[in-house]
Amino acid sequence: MSKESLNLGKAAEERAVGVLKESGYKILFRNYRNKLGEIDVIALDRDTICFVEVKSKKSIRFGLPQEALARVKQRKILRVALSFLKENNLLEKKARFDVVALEFYQDKEKPKLIKGAFQVEESYAF
Repeated sequence: MSKESLNLGKAAEERAVGVLKESGYKILFRNYRNKLGEIDVIALDRDTICFVEVKSKKSIRFGLPQEALARVKQRKILRVALSFLKENNLLEKKARFDVVALEFYQDKEKPKLIKGAFQVEESYAF
């Protein structure tokens, strides 16, 4: 990954946290990692634990940022989230998977919070 991509990623994550806070979320963890992978942000939206993926792009020529969240990545996030909930005895809590999509284009940013961006497959039910 190039230095420019890393810088864009960090800037996007900072802005995403701002978007979440502005929307009333309480940030619990940033860059949460365990042996199964990483989740960009874990936050609380009222009584719902939200596992948030941050997606950013400098151009929408090849699609919107949120369209870059492949099924494989969704399953990985799901496994990490389920592990987090089990480890913290939170399986009874409501959980949701959100995306903060950011477009950085011509010195403008366009954030979009997508609540419930993807659903849990039956085989992984909490």
